[in-house]
Amino acid sequence: MSIIDVIKYEGNNSTLVWKHPAEDFNIFSQLIVHESQEAIFFKNGQALDLFGPGRYTLETNNIPLLRNLIDITTGGQSPFHAEVYFVNKVEQMAIKWGTDSKVQYMEPEYNFPIQIGASGEMSLQVKDSRKLITQLVGTERGLSQESIAASFRAFLMTKVKSYLAKTIKEKKISVFEIDEGLEQISSDLHQKLSPDFADYGVSLNRFFVTTIVKPDGDASYEKFKSLHFRKYADVADAQIRQQVGLIDQQTQAQRTVIEAEGLAKKRQMEGYTYQQERGFDVAEQAAKNEGAGNFTSAGIGLGMMAGIGGAIGGTIGEVVKSSVEPLRQDATPQPPTAFCENCGKQLGAGASFCEECGSPVGHGSCSQCGQKFEKPGKFCPKCGIKRN
Repeated sequence: MSIIDVIKYEGNNSTLVWKHPAEDFNIFSQLIVHESQEAIFFKNGQALDLFGPGRYTLETNNIPLLRNLIDITTGGQSPFHAEVYFVNKVEQMAIKWGTDSKVQYMEPEYNFPIQIGASGEMSLQVKDSRKLITQLVGTERGLSQESIAASFRAFLMTKVKSYLAKTIKEKKISVFEIDEGLEQISSDLHQKLSPDFADYGVSLNRFFVTTIVKPDGDASYEKFKSLHFRKYADVADAQIRQQVGLIDQQTQAQRTVIEAEGLAKKRQMEGYTYQQERGFDVAEQAAKNEGAGNFTSAGIGLGMMAGIGGAIGGTIGEVVKSSVEPLRQDATPQPPTAFCENCGKQLGAGASFCEECGSPVGHGSCSQCGQKFEKPGKFCPKCGIKRN
């Protein structure tokens, strides 16, 4: 058998434990341990010295536990028989796992029996090399990602399936909504599984449930699946209709605001206020009312209309006043006008003598032709006789 002078790791990065194929080494052989690795010497099935990263010359001073096991009768130059295990302490990512059978339970929302499975990924890292080799590797020549996942499958499947059934029942998680809780489910399972991995010197750094395997194609499942999504589709439609209604209301409110702002600017440009515009509307409606030729017959007093004219002010007020004043004069009875037959001076109401010439008040008409005098003068406008 050939004697090995250099001992180093020759496995790949996805391997957790690798056993060197040679078992006979010369004293003063070179041991090379890379970063993120450890090397353990075994003699007669007993784990002896552990070496961290670095380069070592094998001699009894460097491997004290081998000192009593090496035959040094030839001056320490003879070979010795031993086994060397290299442990890769790099974090092993994306190790896949999956339940070997489905979990059966009663769906809490619709109360029908259903079976589901689960799968995902995890990352592992060796923390205690001696514990891992003595408790898990044994006499095997190595430990890969697949083999360590298979080694932990028993308690992994048991805890995952029991957790899913218990959690879904207690929290009443619908199978149609379970994907929403994958993050929390993953976190809970990580905490539950970590102690089991630690017992073998392995750290469960990350644990993810990425897929819940549902019984797609099963008649009962598809029936309730259709019912579930139809129910939530109706709710979504109602919410959309409500949102559209709110948008319509907002649009109408915005349109009203815009119209009001435009009307306000129009009033500002034309020089009148809202109160004046309302007064004008009242006057306009009164003018359109049947019998508007006589405001008193329409139930609107002349004083009220004059007030409207004063309220709306400016041009509109003048228009209303010009319409109201003739009606006011027509509606108020006026005494007949009389003039002095001697000097033509207008006589005061109820006067018996002229205030100008002192002549007695007559009948206010011509004594010759009987013409009624309507304005001052000294002669009759009809026959020309002097008033007396």
